[in-house]
Amino acid sequence: MADTLALFTSIGLSEQKAKETLKNEALSSALKNAITQAQAVNGATGVDKAMGTLLYSMVSRLRDTTRLTFLSDHIAQRKISTEVQLAAALEFVKSHPQDPINQAQFENVCGVGVVITPEQIEEAVEAVINKHKEQLLKERYRYNMGLLMGEARASLKWADGKIIKNEVDVQVLHLLGAKTEADLEKKMKTSKCRCLYVTKSLICRSSLGEVQPEGTSLMEQLRGEALKFHKTGENYKSEGYVVTPNTMNLLKKHMEITGGQIRTRFPPEPNGILHIGHAKAINFNFGYAKANNGICFLRYDDTNPEKEEEKYFTAIKEMVEWLGYEPYEITHASDNFQHLYDLAVDLVRRGHAYVCHQRGEELKGHNAPPSPWRDRPMEESLVLFERMKKGLFAEGEATLRMKMVMEDGKMDPVAYRIKYTPHHRTGDEWCIYPTYDYTHCLCDSIENITHSLCTKEFQARRSSYFWLCNALDVYCPVQWEYGRLNLTYTVVSKRKIIKLVETGVVRDWDDPRLFTLTALRRRGFPAVAINNFCARVGVTVAQVTMEPHLLEACVRDVLNETAPRVMAVLEPLKVTITNHPGDSKSEVQVPNFPADEAKGSHVVPFTNIIFIEQSDFREVMEKGYKRLTPDQPVGLRHAGYVISVQKVIKDAQGKVVELEVSCCVSTEAKEKPKAYIHWVSQPLKCEVRLYERLFMHKNPEDPSEVPGGFLSDINPNSMDVIDSALVDRSVTGASALDKFQFERLGYFSVDADSTAEKLVFNRTVTLKEDPGKI
Repeated sequence: MADTLALFTSIGLSEQKAKETLKNEALSSALKNAITQAQAVNGATGVDKAMGTLLYSMVSRLRDTTRLTFLSDHIAQRKISTEVQLAAALEFVKSHPQDPINQAQFENVCGVGVVITPEQIEEAVEAVINKHKEQLLKERYRYNMGLLMGEARASLKWADGKIIKNEVDVQVLHLLGAKTEADLEKKMKTSKCRCLYVTKSLICRSSLGEVQPEGTSLMEQLRGEALKFHKTGENYKSEGYVVTPNTMNLLKKHMEITGGQIRTRFPPEPNGILHIGHAKAINFNFGYAKANNGICFLRYDDTNPEKEEEKYFTAIKEMVEWLGYEPYEITHASDNFQHLYDLAVDLVRRGHAYVCHQRGEELKGHNAPPSPWRDRPMEESLVLFERMKKGLFAEGEATLRMKMVMEDGKMDPVAYRIKYTPHHRTGDEWCIYPTYDYTHCLCDSIENITHSLCTKEFQARRSSYFWLCNALDVYCPVQWEYGRLNLTYTVVSKRKIIKLVETGVVRDWDDPRLFTLTALRRRGFPAVAINNFCARVGVTVAQVTMEPHLLEACVRDVLNETAPRVMAVLEPLKVTITNHPGDSKSEVQVPNFPADEAKGSHVVPFTNIIFIEQSDFREVMEKGYKRLTPDQPVGLRHAGYVISVQKVIKDAQGKVVELEVSCCVSTEAKEKPKAYIHWVSQPLKCEVRLYERLFMHKNPEDPSEVPGGFLSDINPNSMDVIDSALVDRSVTGASALDKFQFERLGYFSVDADSTAEKLVFNRTVTLKEDPGKI
């Protein structure tokens, strides 16, 4: 250990850095080999700090250790002598994983033998400074000198960066002279909002850690080089990708089939309804393909016949299309049952799988005992696997397992299990069904998927994904992971939603208090608002947990531009206008969008009897109250009238049931009213459902927050049904999912429970009003 420490410090590493390196066995072994090779060329003392720095940088960044000797030799011979050359060399070996390496091509790409003279550097820097001279003289030392460095380096790729910087400093000093006191004053920094969740300055972080502003669309985030995904056909450049002797031939055939087009897939299990987290997956998979002129498959992962129902297949397709995406093709894992079985037989023949008789309970967890049948003869496993297929074993009596260890330490995952349940598409043809771990990567391979995008929890399966494709010698796509999208104050687990339905807490999967996509649609959330929300969250690698109000903000932004305004009264109070001729009726023109009257209007009646909100009248005046009181008149929105209370009528219990008022034209009022309220006349009676959060705590599934379990956390006031609300007649004939803004109340959507006799409205979201306004 002491000898190795001395070896590392001899090439210029600090003692602390050398000790840290020793803790990493793989890194220290590679560095030791590289130094030994360099000393063989230059002698025991011939490895100076510059060469040592390059050797350390090379071994810490090199993924394919078979190239260690090749690169060490080039550094030792000083053919690679700068960081720029090293970066080019590492990229070259990554792009050329197979032997032999074309030496001439490698040296050309890495600038080996290229000499940059001081005169060339001087001329290049002078040209750049002349180009920016006007701005330099104007801004002086406040100018971003990094731009000059960047341009000079771009024109002299293999030049030493330090020499370029020195030349830039010299020429700038010659042009501008020494710094003055004004140059030394600190530049005022413009304030930047650092909040991730401010509605009007929302930012998000991409997988590269770059900040995406609110205006950055999802397509912009997913287009081209934004995500640094591999290019089609260059799968081998991805970290962790395993290159076999046949990889290049398989990639060549893959490129012939796809023509270099990006292919993704959205692979839901048809055993439940999609939720808000799936919206991100849909946008990511379909969006990435769309942004890059590719195609996306909708593939049902229908390998568990016990839980799959036709209604889920239909609902999934509807939700994908509702969000605005059209699958290139709809496929099923069951389309490939015979092909998958044939591949499983091949896997056994290759010695990579075996039939096991351990029971399910024995296989649970990560410390399951090794299978005593792991080394059974291949011929025996083939016979037993055939017997499994023919139904000669009971459920749980035998499984087919793969001989591999997953990244999370789980040994020999199951590839096939027995289930005597008819399949919705294949009926009783099969009694053995493949698992996700076996099916997923092979279906990706069969469909020639280029980018297999999945959530972060599948990262532990990436190595098994590559292993299985390579074990069968089939085309191997690349799996990329992204962070899940979660919301607070809700549950999205299929099992828990079923429990909510069974216990009567909610009516069904589309209950507007849930965050399934069908529920959000029923509540009135526009699809474009959900897509905008996904864009604001951004393409993050880390798991993201968002507050529901951030989604609601996106909904308001869309509905503000698309939902026509109407007037409705939830808790009506009758108002009789005493100086309005009882037998006369006038009409009032109400703009659909007051901010843009060009978008049209509708007509509502105005008679001697109108209805206002009970909360818009108070018999006793309170400080700050601006609406109707016996001593304070109020304006009627859009009508052009001001009303004043003449008489308050109460029932036997003393409750105000009617007001008698007088009205005058607004222009004739003694003073401008402090407020204008909404009203209805000759209205339609309707039902209105007001929704609040279904759960009382942010994390209803967290035992530390809700010890009694999520069912104990139900908000008893999560739904309030008002069955005698009133709405103006302009909504007559509205259809399910039509959306309106009820002025001063919120955004509402027509529910599917509506009938010809009575409309039912769901409150989608409230309006953004000043919380201090009363």
